[in-house]
Amino acid sequence: MKRVSVELVPRDEETLRAELALLQQYQDKIDVINIPDLLRFETRSWQGAAMAREYFPAAMPHIRAMDINLEEELPMKDYLRAHDIREVLVIEGDPPQRMTHAVYPTESTDVIRKFREEMPEVTVYAGIDQYRSSMRHELYRIHRKVQAGAKGFFTQPFYDRRLLEIYADMLAGLEVYWGVSPVMNAGSQSYWERKNNVVFPRAFEPSLTWSVQFSREIMELADKMDASLYLMPIRTNLEEYLAGVFC
Repeated sequence: MKRVSVELVPRDEETLRAELALLQQYQDKIDVINIPDLLRFETRSWQGAAMAREYFPAAMPHIRAMDINLEEELPMKDYLRAHDIREVLVIEGDPPQRMTHAVYPTESTDVIRKFREEMPEVTVYAGIDQYRSSMRHELYRIHRKVQAGAKGFFTQPFYDRRLLEIYADMLAGLEVYWGVSPVMNAGSQSYWERKNNVVFPRAFEPSLTWSVQFSREIMELADKMDASLYLMPIRTNLEEYLAGVFC
């Protein structure tokens, strides 16, 4: 396998550092920490990534395209350079709940290109949302992001190996981090169905046991494909989940 990335939500500095300390027992299995940028928390993704680099050699902040004003320089440019953060994941971003936060009609391809122009030393990744629309439309978006300068991709979590294998065939030759995320209860399953249009396979069970087993299955598949794995332990017991995946 190329790399394993684990996503940690930066709720606050104390919680993030506690989770990073917990993950250190898997130093030989985890290559990079991904930090999403969630506006309901005070810690921005690049600040969380700087903390993560105190524990792991690589950290990757998520950059919300709609936060970027194309008429100005990248607002996090100096911070990224000061903390030697050389990888970012550019996503579209969700509209803020508070309208006091300024957003712009900026697309991810614009921001990918802007990083290429202003910070050529940074490796830029982009997102794949396999549930957003048709495969044809998503493949078109992927090609546009490659043309803009994306060097690789992170997917939304998969829950069906068959769907992942179809995308793996379409994306052969591209660097892809295949995403998996535990779903622990019926409420969380309903959220993924309503919010992200996920269709779960018949054999799916919203439990830690199923989530760990499926994550291990996809980890083995990624290893066979010489690809990378993206673990998103959202709303779960981090210690139990990772112990099951890495045991």
